[in-house]
Amino acid sequence: MEKPYDLEERTFLFARECRIYVQKLPKTISNIEDGKQLVRSSGSVGANYIEANEKLGEKDLSFRLKIARKEAKESKYWLRLLQELNPELKENSENLLFEVEELRKILSAIITKTTK
Repeated sequence: MEKPYDLEERTFLFARECRIYVQKLPKTISNIEDGKQLVRSSGSVGANYIEANEKLGEKDLSFRLKIARKEAKESKYWLRLLQELNPELKENSENLLFEVEELRKILSAIITKTTK
């Protein structure tokens, strides 16, 4: 899948793919609870990036970008946990883990460039 240059679209696609992944998980108590956390954090990456684009000032921009990066890190945590407990869906989770790490790096680069 070719990655869009538009980061708003890319974060949207990441959140969508996380939801598709969660739908494939076996319905155990831990998968349901961890899946809920992944749904929340993955959606928050893009939501906070969009808010950063509608910044109220430079401090707000930096703050929102840092929250988006934090949510990406949290998404990675939930994905790793779900991957460990659901090895049958390893390929799906590995693709998502790769993408969330890419998003984290992109957000870190933006934060570095905008806070100089």
